[in-house]
Parts: sequence; structure tokens; C-alpha cells
Amino acid sequence: MTPFHLAFPTTDLEGTRRYLEGVLGFTVGRTAVRWVDFDIAGHQVTAHLVDSAGELATNPVDGRAVPAFHFGLVMDWDEWQALADRLDVAGTDFRIEPTIRFRGQPGEQGTFFVNIPGGAVMEFKTFRDRAKLFATE
Repeated sequence: MTPFHLAFPTTDLEGTRRYLEGVLGFTVGRTAVRWVDFDIAGHQVTAHLVDSAGELATNPVDGRAVPAFHFGLVMDWDEWQALADRLDVAGTDFRIEPTIRFRGQPGEQGTFFVNIPGGAVMEFKTFRDRAKLFATE
């Protein structure tokens, strides 16, 4: 897979770094005064320090206010469950707690959202059958 680059704003660069590196375990790459690169599953994700962040727009999904701007990982089922369990034990205040959607259907998936210090949101997903990641039926 070709790596992609994603940049996102944060009002708390050091807090973002502590969370992504220390809690989630992502590797830090190049850094500067106002940005930090992270290796997230081989992709270059960069947090950029901003002076203020606007309110996140949301979209109603399954009765939840899902942030319209978020990013994250699709993980293997067991890895996803282990991360959800580890974050729960650590007292994580999930933005949207671990949930299984479409139970028993072809697109069965697990998902949860966490707030990153400084205003960003990450989603962690898994699919019972990863081959259904882009399936329309």
C-alpha cells in the first residue's frame, strides 16, 4: 500500500504528542516548534499547532453525533478489541464507546472514537470480514 499523508490541527501540540505517542503507541518522526509527524501504521500523520480550533461539525450516525472530521485506523478484530480494552482499563473517556455495528450482517464492524488533546478525534475500526471494507451489499 502506498502511504498517505494527513495533517490535522491541534491547539495542544505537546498534549497531542503525549497522547499519540504515550497512550496509543505511535512513533514520532520529524518535529518542529509548530508540528510533529507521527508514523501511524506506515502513514505520515502530522499534527499542526494552531491558535484556535473551531467547533467540530457532527453528523448523526446510529443516534450518535459523529465528528464529520476524524481520522483513524482499520485494525484486525483482536487488535481492535485489545486496544479498546486497554484504553477502557486506562480510564479513557471515549467520545463514542466501543460498539459493534451491523451485528451478523456482511458489514459487521467494531468502532470507537477518542478525543485527542487539542481538538482532533480518532476513530478505530475493525471488520469481522476485512474483505467487506468497501462492500456495498
